[in-house]
Amino acid sequence: MTDMSKIRPEDIREFARESFPGDLGIEPLEIEQSHSRGRIVVDRRHLHPGGIVHGGVWAALGDTVAAWVTFRNIPAGHDFTTIEMKLNAFGSGLIGDEIVAEATVLHAGRSTVVAEVRIERIRAGESKLAANLIVTQFVKPPAAS
Repeated sequence: MTDMSKIRPEDIREFARESFPGDLGIEPLEIEQSHSRGRIVVDRRHLHPGGIVHGGVWAALGDTVAAWVTFRNIPAGHDFTTIEMKLNAFGSGLIGDEIVAEATVLHAGRSTVVAEVRIERIRAGESKLAANLIVTQFVKPPAAS
């Protein structure tokens, strides 16, 4: 897909299959101009040795979902890279939990996009805010020919 500004969940499922987010089982749920949503259903690969979700999983899920909404907020042909990410974790995740992240654009400028990502942990039908991230992306113009 060349015009990533129109990216849809179906596109993510196709091209991310053999990537780090795909290996983690991150599933796209919704991608719009103002927000995007994705989820993980926790299994053994997501745990640290103590048996709860590894901090890197929270960060990877948040950064990935922020990336999807960033694609929708940069010009066609441009790319981006994460330059700063701040994670606060408020809860833990266990095997079988559903972890749902929603990224909302706070700022979409010419050189940066900033998104807030709220991550809810759903266990036994109850949802709890488990983490919050602020992700800053540096927008890279197309390479000069």
